[in-house]
Amino acid sequence: MNHEIKLVAVDIDGTFVRSDYTYDVPRFKRILGRMKEAGCRFVVASGNQYYQLRDLFPGYGDELAFVAENGAFVKDGKELVFAADMPKETVDEVIDVCREYPEILNVLCGVNSAYCERGKVSQEFFDLTKVYYHRLQWTDDFKEVKDQILKFAPAVPEEKTYFYYDMFRERLKGKAEPTTSGHGAVDLILPGCHKASGLKRLAERWDVYPEQCAAFGDGGNDIEMLNYCGYSFAMENAPRNVKDAAKYVCPSNEEDGVLVTLEKFF
Repeated sequence: MNHEIKLVAVDIDGTFVRSDYTYDVPRFKRILGRMKEAGCRFVVASGNQYYQLRDLFPGYGDELAFVAENGAFVKDGKELVFAADMPKETVDEVIDVCREYPEILNVLCGVNSAYCERGKVSQEFFDLTKVYYHRLQWTDDFKEVKDQILKFAPAVPEEKTYFYYDMFRERLKGKAEPTTSGHGAVDLILPGCHKASGLKRLAERWDVYPEQCAAFGDGGNDIEMLNYCGYSFAMENAPRNVKDAAKYVCPSNEEDGVLVTLEKFF
């Protein structure tokens, strides 16, 4: 069976890492070695920033591929495959819409860095955001940022996640699309840009068919990727709609479900 799978894509939070952000490094490296021998690529597919994801794999980040920022930033080893470029008028419109709702705590995500606005969010929020965005800086005004913009990552009150999801979908139609992993985290990305579109870029580059791909995920922003891949695994800790999108359910992230499953294949 392992010869059939040529690409394995994993979400990070709630999927590959345990809740304390650790994973079994020696075990993973053993599996990665066997995957390489079988001609299978490992892809890290996350809403998080590339620099944060790279730091999770110290010393061998250059061997892996990354679909970061929910598909807005794609790298194959050291080579940049794709970076979204949100038009300035869209960027400004998103900023204006978010400013109507003071409870939205916004993060602007660029190629060079992510940004928080002074006076709009607390130092505590900035420090928490730095866990997911290792390159993060303050700015006085989002509209003045000089960077290629990949996406926005607004944080909203958890119980209003879907209120904001619907509001963004309606008001930014055709310009930016919301995706969410739940829990008050929303990403606003260019239409047609998601984890599956990033995977597709890599698969085409490597001559790999969707039926030769396996994906692991636990959130709403993993659904396109689970639909795209021939082998799709929802984590035991995933909500119902994610399990419905996947062909299989594997043990939870706390039980190293991804590694347990990959060991069966490789």
